[in-house]
Amino acid sequence: MIGTLVNTAAIIIGSVTGSVFKKGLKEEYQDILMQAMGLAAAALGVNAIAKYLPDSEYPVLFIVSLALGGIIGQMLDLEQRFKHVVAKFTAGNLAEGLSTAILLFCVGTMSIIGPMESALNGNNTYLYTNAILDGVTSVVLASTFGIGIIWAAAVLFCWQGTLYLLAHILSDFITPALLTETSIVGGVLIFCAGLSILDVRSFKTINLIPALLIL
Repeated sequence: MIGTLVNTAAIIIGSVTGSVFKKGLKEEYQDILMQAMGLAAAALGVNAIAKYLPDSEYPVLFIVSLALGGIIGQMLDLEQRFKHVVAKFTAGNLAEGLSTAILLFCVGTMSIIGPMESALNGNNTYLYTNAILDGVTSVVLASTFGIGIIWAAAVLFCWQGTLYLLAHILSDFITPALLTETSIVGGVLIFCAGLSILDVRSFKTINLIPALLIL
């Protein structure tokens, strides 16, 4: 679990640092940072899709997963519930930033494989690398959306902690094919989050998250 703790700490430090920078940034600089974050998220999503889709053993599985997951998420109205919870504690557009942060931090390949590798082989390399990336990303996100991004650290800790425990319990069922399909769906979700930040189109990305469980 040491790798997950380091990853969580990196996000906390990055969020605090970014929120300090935000206080001294003019609006036009905050706007350009938001555009940069949107482009980066979209690029990371495209990269994941392009990298893992050719290796998929079931090329249409991610489509079915997104469709069924979206229906479940819409039925549960996860997006609206999430925004209501965030709105109780904050103001502004933090809900969009926090949902993007959660996707970037939790749905990325290293954040999924990392805790599994740590649990099964005692190797924390993926998590240490992920900590550096998440730390830098959280600085940019907090500079754009504020200190509320720090809540993503708690979500990441629970997410990676759960994967760590499941890897111990379900070690015989975790296959490279499953990780590939998860990475494809995760890439699509991150890409959607990027487009939402760029105002290309507003996607209900949170409603699509159950797609990760359909695999």
